[in-house]
Amino acid sequence: MQRVLIANRGEIAVRIIRACREVGMETVAVYTEPDRLNLHVRMADLAVDLGPADPAESYLNIPKLLEIAREVEADAVHPGYGFLAENPDFARAARDAGIAFIGPPPECMDIVGDKVKA
Repeated sequence: MQRVLIANRGEIAVRIIRACREVGMETVAVYTEPDRLNLHVRMADLAVDLGPADPAESYLNIPKLLEIAREVEADAVHPGYGFLAENPDFARAARDAGIAFIGPPPECMDIVGDKVKA
């Protein structure tokens, strides 16, 4: 893994960027207009505009996030927390696109997300 797209914003993205730097990995931040001057955008090696501020059209838009990951040649995607961090569909879509998902496998999320199975 050489380049990680961080599918989140704010302090969690800053922490991920710092951790990636410690191990020599490049980072890609995503942002919307209200976030364009945030620290995570300025700290990342690359930053890509996600478009509309509405999270449903940006930070929660799995196809768009994976399209950006492919465009910037990211080897992996890190969901941070919140947004898509516990979404097995995101983990599965990343895996299916040949992009490593930094987090639990979708099968584990499926089980843990089901109270009866868990």
